[in-house]
Amino acid sequence: MRTSPFLLNLCLLLLCSPLLWGQTKPGNDGKKEEQPVTANFGAKAGFTAALSLLNDFSIGGTPVEQVQNNYKVGYFASLFMRINFGKHFLQPEVSYNVNQCDVSFNKPGLPSAAGSVATTTASIESKIHSIDIPVIYGYNFIKTGPYAMSAFGGPKIRYIWRDKSDVTFRNFDQTNIHEELRPLNLSFTLGVAVAISRIFFDFRYDIGLLDMSKGVTCQPADESETDNTIRFRRRDNILSFSLGVFF
Repeated sequence: MRTSPFLLNLCLLLLCSPLLWGQTKPGNDGKKEEQPVTANFGAKAGFTAALSLLNDFSIGGTPVEQVQNNYKVGYFASLFMRINFGKHFLQPEVSYNVNQCDVSFNKPGLPSAAGSVATTTASIESKIHSIDIPVIYGYNFIKTGPYAMSAFGGPKIRYIWRDKSDVTFRNFDQTNIHEELRPLNLSFTLGVAVAISRIFFDFRYDIGLLDMSKGVTCQPADESETDNTIRFRRRDNILSFSLGVFF
């Protein structure tokens, strides 16, 4: 039996109507009018500054204190879809990121002739490639004509491309040091954005929620050493700025 074109069009209209009309607002006569739900796409690119937070950091069982973070500039590019309903919006994204950071500290050395402990500086330099998938919810507290200002937040799944990423340990006593990174990580994103017509500026801060390091393996410089382990838990917090456009 052939389906009537009229019935087919009617079914399509009924299925699509909840997507096109989702929110209500008061009309001139006091009754509520349906407010359309719209969707658009966009792209953005920008720069990042990553901060590595090392917890429970120890070398050979000795705690390492006074770790200093040295910011380095990274970069990223992303595509997104924004679903608008009134002043609210939902925005899933996918982005490619290259984040760089440098952590330095003073490591304890052998006692000097004066009886004090000599120290030398060591560092951990990271260049991490990742694919990030955040899903953010936002609210436009200013939305007048072509101008808008919004605040947003939401979870972000981070897939670390371990074959492309590189972690370098400098001036350590151990050799052949390798850190194994977890491929999947979770962050929470907070930010604000300012839009003028189709152009917008985006500021956000990503808070790392999970330990991204599975462990560090190495070989002792002196075979007589019994404890040469390097241990720490690592979370990355990332500040980013981007310029984007709505299609």
